Amino acid sequence: MDAAESPSQPEQAAPAHARPAGLSERERAILAFERQWWKYAGAKDQAIRELFELSSTRYYQVLNELIEKTEALAADPMLVKRLRRMRATRHRARAARRLGMDPR
Repeated sequence: MDAAESPSQPEQAAPAHARPAGLSERERAILAFERQWWKYAGAKDQAIRELFELSSTRYYQVLNELIEKTEALAADPMLVKRLRRMRATRHRARAARRLGMDPR
């Protein structure tokens, strides 16, 4: 009977893998958008307004909160690590400008 139950286990595991626990539908959509926003015609800001009905400022606030979640890291580690790296680079450049130093 255990052998008969084992084929159903991978079927149950597949939806859980496709839908990471702890992330809302909107959060998954934001990660998907960040993964391929360049495919959308026009400016990124315009696509953000049309898809998420958010201002660019609010979108980036939500995105920054999202990439701090361990669930987001588990869902798409390469993307989240890249976004974190880009944010850290911008932060260092801002801090260097504030201090009057060369950001390189």
